[in-house]
Amino acid sequence: MKSRIPVVLLACGSFNPITNMHLRLFEVARDHLHQTAVPELKLLCGADVLKTFQTPNLWKDAHIQEIVEKFGVVCVSRTGHNPKEYISGSPILRRYQHNIHLVREPVQNELSSTYIRRALSQGHSVKYLLPDAVISYIKDHNLYTRDSSWKGSSTQRNEGKTD
Repeated sequence: MKSRIPVVLLACGSFNPITNMHLRLFEVARDHLHQTAVPELKLLCGADVLKTFQTPNLWKDAHIQEIVEKFGVVCVSRTGHNPKEYISGSPILRRYQHNIHLVREPVQNELSSTYIRRALSQGHSVKYLLPDAVISYIKDHNLYTRDSSWKGSSTQRNEGKTD
């Protein structure tokens, strides 16, 4: 077996709560980088986060350029997003597209933290969508329930958005 190159992945996003699909991002990205023999530090994100590079006043152009020029990005596909379009629509991403690895997730990823929060607030099961330890933590701390201080406000503000 070919020896594996060390890979360091830095991810950003709300992960609120963290789902199995969030954890899956790391597996898919690691496998891709091992196959392409690309070591180093990379920003790991879903295509929805790559899209936020175009959101006014969210990211500074200098920060985007530093990330993609010096470190690179591993972007994992997500249903309803077109990362190639996001790259072509951004002069910075277009200039450094050689440092952006687009990775296809073979398992369709329609799961979002927004959906999880909504399901929990309605008393629905999220078993097999979240790691058991995360489910236990949520229950132990009474998070995302009708009785918690959360009250679903984030879901209402972000209706239709995924994170």
